[in-house]
Amino acid sequence: MEMSLSARAIVPVTITVTGFVVVCCLLLYQAIKQDMIQDTVRHETALAQTVVRSTRYAMLKSDRATVQNIVTTVGSQQDVEQVRIFNKRGVIMFSSRPGELNRQVDRNSEGCIICHGGATPLATMGSMQQARRYQNDRGETVLAITAPIYNESDCFTATCHLHSASQKVLGTLDIGLSQKNLQASLAALRSRMVLFSVMVLFLTVVGVSALLRRSLFQPLQRLTSYALELAAGQGDSEPPELNDELEIIGRTLKELAESSVKNSGKISRP
Repeated sequence: MEMSLSARAIVPVTITVTGFVVVCCLLLYQAIKQDMIQDTVRHETALAQTVVRSTRYAMLKSDRATVQNIVTTVGSQQDVEQVRIFNKRGVIMFSSRPGELNRQVDRNSEGCIICHGGATPLATMGSMQQARRYQNDRGETVLAITAPIYNESDCFTATCHLHSASQKVLGTLDIGLSQKNLQASLAALRSRMVLFSVMVLFLTVVGVSALLRRSLFQPLQRLTSYALELAAGQGDSEPPELNDELEIIGRTLKELAESSVKNSGKISRP
């Protein structure tokens, strides 16, 4: 009886705890993953703005060599996949990859359709709108940021530039960072959360089993043994010390056994 009752008591608890832990871990993992991705986007957006500000003075002086040197230097950093600057027509004017220079970019491509999807190109975007993902030729995930280069007063008043004050965007900076480290961190997080779930499940099942065995199964076993003694006619012993309702059941069984003996004695008289 103990094994059958144990199974009926522990299996539902195990299933419930397993479902609860799995759901909570999935929700927690998704929340942490989203936070890490947003932090990465904010970091890359800040890096893109740093590059734009770094090239600003050289662009005002029309110093193409300095701009290209800055782009090449940033592009050579670890985990930086590419750095490109487009003009307003979508031509790559500066790139960390020399083979891309002067190439026309399709406005319907993934990085351009965000701004050029409507009849009028967008002039401003949020940081999450600027972000996109793609796979490079090595199969690695790359997170790219497209940051607009805005036309400010010292731009359209410069003698070397032919920009009118009505033009809001002069070009765009496209910078991509490899997500290899982020993917490795997420993989480590998944492994740790799986290990944590297994530990919580194991400790919960063991703890619940030990608690039920001590507070329910063992008292029930003593009560069962006592009931069998009464059924065998050994009703002289006192009921075992049990907990609350079980002790009441034990005393009731003893009273019933004693009453049964008395009644059987009366009936047997001639």
